[in-house]
Amino acid sequence: MILEIPRGFPADEVERRVPDAAAARAVAGELAAPLLALLERRRRAWAALLAGPEDAALLARTGDAVLVAYARLALRHGRLGGDFHAYHNETHILDICGPRIDRLYQAAGGAWSLRDGCALMLFGAGHDLRQREPPRGGGVGANECASVEETLRILDACGFSREMDGDLYAACELSIAGSTFDARPAGGLFYNAAELVQNGGALAATLDRLLDAQRPGWRSDAGLVRAWQLAGVAADLDTANVAEPFAAFAATTEDLCREREMLSGRSLADAGSALPVLGFLTEGQRRFFFELHRFHSDAGRAAFAAAKDANAAKLSALCMGVRARLAMRGPPADGHEVIAAYRETLAGLAG
Repeated sequence: MILEIPRGFPADEVERRVPDAAAARAVAGELAAPLLALLERRRRAWAALLAGPEDAALLARTGDAVLVAYARLALRHGRLGGDFHAYHNETHILDICGPRIDRLYQAAGGAWSLRDGCALMLFGAGHDLRQREPPRGGGVGANECASVEETLRILDACGFSREMDGDLYAACELSIAGSTFDARPAGGLFYNAAELVQNGGALAATLDRLLDAQRPGWRSDAGLVRAWQLAGVAADLDTANVAEPFAAFAATTEDLCREREMLSGRSLADAGSALPVLGFLTEGQRRFFFELHRFHSDAGRAAFAAAKDANAAKLSALCMGVRARLAMRGPPADGHEVIAAYRETLAGLAG
């Protein structure tokens, strides 16, 4: 391990139930179909990056690791389990490891190595594996610390070597740690369910300072420098919902809102959910989009910045429109009513 962060997150029942890729296939069943199709597309798209059998084996191991993470997340917080999270479930892996990495790859042109691509696939699969860890402090979210440990165990189980593939282990550790997102602030409008431990945005922005404090001399280690650079790219992948087609971006916002209310112990049918939902879908999203979100890599900026810019005016119009619609109707009775107004306003913008 590179960082001095809380450790000691043992395997749980889900991890024991899905120890390897064969078990993941058996457990996920038909739910694995879209992921397996994605992995096959990835294999074809990256064929030109394969210099020989070793590269083909690396890509295959990466696919196995992604499949294991996918099945575990589906069991913990997705469609195969009993603790459904509206945003942090197995479809988040599909989004990152599919179209978002596709856009990054296309924007990079020829400046893309197989190992970098595999590192980002492993990040996309592993960074949200744990969502229920109690805070421990230490500068990195507890969910992220636990996800680091589990992801590295997945690499072990799928045939990676901590000696020969040390660059991938380092990239996974720094990238997952760097995805810790702090949205504390004004009015307590949280954007993300992660433990909130820093002052605004993704920890990737200050990861170099954490390394300076904990690993003096790391800048002379080319492998650690590359892992740090990839952590910036990974953070951009994780928050690239800002660059999705606007309807898709708005849908992720609703999913995050639903998950936040669930984690807060509020039903959307309760009157007490009305104001938190309204705050999240309006001021909370404006603050995330315009203040907290920023790009941490040239690669992420090239792939996603233009599409984010195209969403800016629509987001402002959506937030104002929701407020105006509810002002005409009177105070919302509950969170469901706010979400209905949000959807109606979104449909009007699309029309």
